[in-house]
Parts: sequence; structure tokens; C-alpha cells
Amino acid sequence: MLDLKFIRENADAVRHAIEVKRVGLDLDALLELDRVTLALRQRVEAAQAERNANAKLVPKASPEERPALIQKGKDLGEELKALEPELREKQEALQALLLRVPNIPLADVPVGVSDEDNVELRREGTVPQFDFEPKDHVALLEARGWAEFERVGKVSGSRSYMLRGDMALLEMALLNFAMNFLAGKGFTPLSASALVRPETLVATGHFPGGEDQVYRIEDEALMLAGTAEVPVNYLHSGEILSVEQLPINYAAISAAFRSEAGSAGRDVRGLIRVHEFKKVEQYVICAGDLAVSQQWFQILLANAEEMLRLLELPYRVIQNCTGDMGAGKVYMYDIECWVPSEGRYRETHSCSNLGDWQARRTGIRYRDAEGKLHYPHTLNNTAIATPRLLVPFVEVHQTAEGRIRIPEALRPYMGGRTEI
Repeated sequence: MLDLKFIRENADAVRHAIEVKRVGLDLDALLELDRVTLALRQRVEAAQAERNANAKLVPKASPEERPALIQKGKDLGEELKALEPELREKQEALQALLLRVPNIPLADVPVGVSDEDNVELRREGTVPQFDFEPKDHVALLEARGWAEFERVGKVSGSRSYMLRGDMALLEMALLNFAMNFLAGKGFTPLSASALVRPETLVATGHFPGGEDQVYRIEDEALMLAGTAEVPVNYLHSGEILSVEQLPINYAAISAAFRSEAGSAGRDVRGLIRVHEFKKVEQYVICAGDLAVSQQWFQILLANAEEMLRLLELPYRVIQNCTGDMGAGKVYMYDIECWVPSEGRYRETHSCSNLGDWQARRTGIRYRDAEGKLHYPHTLNNTAIATPRLLVPFVEVHQTAEGRIRIPEALRPYMGGRTEI
């Protein structure tokens, strides 16, 4: 959420952000509603002040003056009775529009419509060259009995999976590797619930707009989050932190659920685009200074890249364009890992700086050394998401015998084994 005063004073910049982020919002309608609401609020406040002043006159008034003052108080009360519901209605409508106002992307963010307009920054690692015909991840897992793709449909329907044997151990090894790696970097490990209230999704910016991507618990005011960012962001909602508490860094692991509405027929083979997965998320609350938060952006990105290097996976770094970065973000990179069977890179990580947009929605503030209140900046980045990462992992590290080589950094989490 942007500050309303900022929107009034920077309407052209906000209008540009709405355009390049392709947000369906009429800023002129919002500003007009703001003017109407402000005028109505002033009328209500004036009537309240007049009624209070009139009430103080009644005890001191003469018997002749008192009936007129009492009647005036009643008239003002009736006026307020009519105005106050109208003001609440306008305020609620204005708040609904404010929740749709996007954040202002930084100046060097490329303008574009979709992921096709994202900009490749660099490639890292060596794309493997096989002296045998490599298999895709589905064939590899099915050959070893490492996954259930057909039977699981009886349990969970389409786009579900179950991992078996060594593949289940490998999934847990990757998640444990990520948690221990981030703990070693000073992040606080956190096991987060995927069950969240609707207001948590408003706070992160997933609502309004992403309601069709979320599973709801019938007859409960609870939903299933698609990332640990949602519950972790709301942990400090409404709090006033001290500057000494910042930065707050979490390495949060949770189950994650996404309905993937609107993606029928796209990328649904095997472990790709499943409804339920597991994820370790980096999440940071830092001082509300762009220079500081951009430093943290680079730290989060470096953590993700270091883990991929340790896992010996070739990848590329992409800068997201305005049309592919989401409403709340000022800056965003994706990391894509090489998938041999497809001969292309596929997105496995996202790194985002949301400025103070998310903190304003969540009501998180901090007090600086002079006692002044500020909204902090928040950032998030994927550390490891499974089974998404298993797709490039098993394909890149496969052997001619259909085994999977275990990189040295992961061997302690696999009982010292060099392959499975």
C-alpha cells in the first residue's frame, strides 16, 4: 500500500506504475473518491465539534435559551446520524481502491508485459553434456519406483505427487540443507503454519487479485498459504519495533498450496506445477531505507546462488520486467535452473524487494534513535522449493545407469552417500 498523501502528490508516478504493471485501476476515480471522502470527513468533524460546543452551552444557558440549544443538539445529532454511515461507506470504498495501488518500480526495472520481456543478466555453471541419452525427471523417478504419479490421483486428484524411498530422503535432505545453510548465515529458523486468516493475504498483497489461487477451508475463516512469506509477514503485524531489533531475518519452512487456477494444460507433467509443495523461504524486515533494503536484496540473492553452486546446478539470473513483477514489488529477480530434458532454464527462485508497501498493509513500524516512527522494508526470496528443484536436480545429476549423483555439499544430509 502506498501512502495516500504520496499518491496525491505523485499522481503521475503512480499512474505510470499502474500502466507498466498492467493493474486494472482508475487512479482518477480513486483521487475523486479521496476528495469526496475528505470533504465528507470535514463535514462530520465540523458537525461533531459544533455539537460538542453546543452541549457545553446547555448547562449554562438561561431557561429561555435552553430549548433552542437542546433542539440544535438534536438536529446536529440527526445530521451526524445521516453523515457517519455515508462516511464509513466512502472510507471503505477508498480503502478497497488503495489496496489495488501498485508500488513504484525502481528506475532500472525494464518495462514489459510478461515474462517474455524479462532480461537475462548472466548465466552461471556449466550445462551438462551427456554421453548417453538423458531421461526426463518422470522417467527417472518411475524407473526406480521413486514416485507415485498415477495412484496418488486416488488420494489427492490431479497435479499431486508422492515421493518414495530415496527420493523422499533426497527431498528432505534438500530442505534440511537449506535450513542449516541459512541458519549459518544468521537467519532465525522458523517452522511456519500454512493455515492463515484472509487478512494475512491482504497484508502481503496476494489479496485483492489472487483469490483464485488460494485454497479455502470450508466453514472456517482460514486459508492455505502458497508461501511462508504470508504467515511470517503477519507475525509482527501491528507492532512497533525498535531500530535495534532490525534487521529481522527468518528462514521459514512450511507446506505451501496453490490452486494454479488458469494454468490448465501448462507445465503439468510430473513434479512441475503441483498443487502442494514444500518450501524454505528467506524473509527480511529491515530499515525503511532503499539503500539498506537493496543491500539485503543482494544478500538474499547471493544466498540462493551459493546454495545452487553447492548443489552444482547450472542456472541463470533474470531481471523481471514491470509486467511480471507483481503489484507490490519495487525490484525482482528470478533464478532459473537448467532442465536438460527441455533444453531450457526453468524458474526455481524469486527474489523480491517490496519497499514499505507490505509493511504499511501489515501495520509494522519501527522507532528510530530519535523516537520517530517509520515503516520498514520487507524482502523475500526462495531458498529451496521442492519438488520444483528436484526436476533440474535429478536430471542434471543423472548417470547412464539411471542413478542420481549426490553433490558433496548434500552428502552429510544423505548419510554420506555419493549417489542413489
